[in-house]
Amino acid sequence: MPQPITLTLPWHVVPLTELACQELCTWSYPAPYAIYNWPSWATMLDNQSEFADPQIRDEQYCSVVDSNGTLTGFVQFFPIVGVTRLGLGLRPDLCGKGGAGTSGLGTQFVQLLVAEAQHRNPEQEIDLEVLVWNERAIRAYQRAGFTITDTYEKGTPTGTADFHCMVYTGPSINLSR
Repeated sequence: MPQPITLTLPWHVVPLTELACQELCTWSYPAPYAIYNWPSWATMLDNQSEFADPQIRDEQYCSVVDSNGTLTGFVQFFPIVGVTRLGLGLRPDLCGKGGAGTSGLGTQFVQLLVAEAQHRNPEQEIDLEVLVWNERAIRAYQRAGFTITDTYEKGTPTGTADFHCMVYTGPSINLSR
């Protein structure tokens, strides 16, 4: 079994506030990643979708902030029986900051979220879904300790698409808290 690793990052997982939700709705990812852009906050509120629903926000969503309290990302700890499924987003200007073969910000971000999921539910498997064309994210997830275990088609807001399910198979991660 791999030895546990300890992370010392300037980021913290905290409750997702309504102000942070509003900010998430302003993030703009460039093509082809624009599929990850949220609708406007007004639209989210009208539909009570995802983190605009206060109960879902409180039960499933968190912000990731830096040491100054600046929003750097978000995570959804989606509950499935026996599994914690991660949904996540890194602020657009921070994406793609690793070089070829290096562990960049995305990998460190994902490791932080794995550590938080392990802390919350240590007995549960951790997985995530990723669009098969998103090679940048797949590389970050693999460097963070995830392995592709399945590929399938599922619905998205723009139609059906192929996804990989990736399961965390790396070592336990401890946060220096």
